[in-house]
Amino acid sequence: MNSMRSFEFRYVLASSLYGTTPLAQILPEVSKSGAKHLDIWPRIHGDQREQVEEMGHDAFSDLLKEQGVKLGVSTRFDLGPFGLLPEIRFANAFDADIVVCGSGGPADLEGDDLRDAVRQFVERQQPQLELAEELGVRIGIENHANWIIYSPDSMKWLAEFAGSKPLGIALAPYHLPDDPEQIAQLIRDLGEKLFLFYAWQHGKGSHGELNPEEIFLQMPGRGPLDFAPIVSALVEIEYSGWTEIFMHPAPRGIPICLPIKEVAVEVNRGIQFLESCLG
Repeated sequence: MNSMRSFEFRYVLASSLYGTTPLAQILPEVSKSGAKHLDIWPRIHGDQREQVEEMGHDAFSDLLKEQGVKLGVSTRFDLGPFGLLPEIRFANAFDADIVVCGSGGPADLEGDDLRDAVRQFVERQQPQLELAEELGVRIGIENHANWIIYSPDSMKWLAEFAGSKPLGIALAPYHLPDDPEQIAQLIRDLGEKLFLFYAWQHGKGSHGELNPEEIFLQMPGRGPLDFAPIVSALVEIEYSGWTEIFMHPAPRGIPICLPIKEVAVEVNRGIQFLESCLG
């Protein structure tokens, strides 16, 4: 097992932290946020994925090269879990290794019914998994609240049924109880099936009328969630996937900070906190 001090996070920056800011303004900020890679989001959280289509793939490629940024993740909740074939090809074209989406409903299943629904979900992924495996792209399912893949059991069953296929979990503590030991154990249970870790907690949520202090309680080090056991579990499994300092603004589609140069400041605050958990 790696020691805590030798462990290194691999950070990726979410374009959604910048709302609908133009990509040309976001890309110079990536390196300032401790990352070299971008996680690109579509509406409603941002519109950078739509910007790529508007400017064209060649222009986007040129922009990435100009700023020394690479695409690491493409997040496509808008396509649904079974509409990812075009995005898998897009990710491969830009050397991104993960496409992230949610599982969709139903949301009220338990026990054997939930296990069967997860098994069927994985089976329906087969055409996408064949292409993903061929192209070297992985599919990460976020444990979004009130969907099939949400509870710890559902995530563990997905890992079990996926087997060696390139299907795993994009883990969001925001959507789980603030129980650091439970989250840490889930990380151990998922092991190599943990593809992306959102350094993101619930705090007071991301909906309704929240003041700036309340909205930022989602960020690591600002809200009450103890990340130390969680980081220890990441070290224990020798986690090498992406880590994303993350939150949702309220309302969606606006930057988390203005001016936008302050976004990197806030992200770096979260990075410093995570690094401090390594001891």
